[in-house]
Amino acid sequence: MNARSVQIRELPESDIERALALAYLVFHESPRDDRREHHRETLAGFLRIGAYDGAELVGFAGAHPFSLSVPGGGELPCPGLTFVSVAPTHRRRGVLSGMMGELFTRCAREGAPLVALWASEASIYGRFGFGPGTYGASVQIDSRRPLALRIAPDPRPLRLIDPADAPALLGPYYERTRTRRAGRLARTEAWWREEWLVEKDEDDDALSPPRVVALGDPLAGYAVYRTKSGDEEARTPGLVRVDDLEADTPEAAAALWSYLTAIDLTGTVRSWGLPVDDPLPLFAADRDQVRVTECFPALWVRLVDVRAALAARSWAAPVDVVLAVRDEQVPANAGRFRLIASPDGFSYAPTADDPDLVIEARDLATVYMGATSVQALVRAGLVGEHKQDAAAMLDTALRTEALPHTVDGF
Repeated sequence: MNARSVQIRELPESDIERALALAYLVFHESPRDDRREHHRETLAGFLRIGAYDGAELVGFAGAHPFSLSVPGGGELPCPGLTFVSVAPTHRRRGVLSGMMGELFTRCAREGAPLVALWASEASIYGRFGFGPGTYGASVQIDSRRPLALRIAPDPRPLRLIDPADAPALLGPYYERTRTRRAGRLARTEAWWREEWLVEKDEDDDALSPPRVVALGDPLAGYAVYRTKSGDEEARTPGLVRVDDLEADTPEAAAALWSYLTAIDLTGTVRSWGLPVDDPLPLFAADRDQVRVTECFPALWVRLVDVRAALAARSWAAPVDVVLAVRDEQVPANAGRFRLIASPDGFSYAPTADDPDLVIEARDLATVYMGATSVQALVRAGLVGEHKQDAAAMLDTALRTEALPHTVDGF
């Protein structure tokens, strides 16, 4: 078999079962029947790309029809790439490259300037122009004693919400607040029910069904969490796993964390994906009690149409720089361009002028939402700076009040 014998085309709905079988083979999974049915239903609404060697399906990639917040409160269509699978018999033969090329072509044709994914193998996707667009922080709290705080929690009452009623209450609040940070996915009611509020956790059968606690009326914050009993023989305390927490103010967040750390018969609270600049570690009075255990790349982003992506975001300060963009997968992005932007205007046009900054597509994706500074990439030897202070000028223009953040895995 050679790469020319493989045809890349849209995968019809009639081949969804074959696509799932390939994905389960590649990822060594055997999902429960309810999850298989969920996968079948969601793939029906996906952008689907298949790689066929004759009649045999040897590669598959699907993409959620997401919308993503970008700096300044705007948002863009951003397909969420998932189920990327290549048959073990056809690895390293150009199948993945063919599918990614088809994905980028379709996104450009359909007006989606961004593509995103969660990388199971980070080394692969950098080759295709993806860079970490958001980072997450894992936090562990010792809740065997009351949470020590430097601020007073919001005194408004807390109430438990029936998960069946949660999408109607939390959905509008989440949509109002998600534009405060770039990198937030719009959530449909189906997404709330099938991803956040599903009865049984896919990864840990010992966890409880989802619990939802809300602060204030009107709503000033909420948390979605699950609990697990401790093990006396292993001397492990009961666990509270916090999946999602939103709050209008630090005081509102303090009220929610105080509640979560005071749940009876538990001694540990874990949250796997807080914003890197979340206020919890700052307003906690004892950093031995509240520990950041990990910081990791979360949502990986690819700029399929650099100009459209840059035009859609806000600019904190004036900037005038010439960028030499390198992009092997999307040639339309490559070349020299003069970027002139400010809070009041935007221009991005080809130029023959000498470059101020030389940057690869993957690194442009990394700085696009503010997850990493251009100056950090210059210091790492990844961006070439040919005009003094060009990186600092671009960083000032790209600055956002809050770091980008994504907690919706897919």
